[in-house]
Amino acid sequence: MTDIPQCPKCGSEYTYFDGSLYVCPDCGYEFHSAEEATEVADVAKDSNGAELFDGDAVTVIKDLKVKGSSMVIKRGTKVKSIRLTENPEEVDCKIDGSSIVLKTCFLKK
Repeated sequence: MTDIPQCPKCGSEYTYFDGSLYVCPDCGYEFHSAEEATEVADVAKDSNGAELFDGDAVTVIKDLKVKGSSMVIKRGTKVKSIRLTENPEEVDCKIDGSSIVLKTCFLKK
């Protein structure tokens, strides 16, 4: 059997080679090779595609309800000194003294 990599975005094993790119039928993600896909997946990016680093200041782009709490993080809230996690889709930060993990798709630099 051939060495076809799993989709780096959703982890599906049903990817196929379409001439020049690997394609995932589940999420529609297209990528060149397994090595390139892992490099892209390891980078945390905000909602606009800007790369995030430890210590960056970001802004929340949508009202977010905090699970297990009655707290709501309002749109436009500035978050200083974010910390990247092992998951490139999440960042750790402090808001109003509470340590919270936010998804990067709701943040902008």
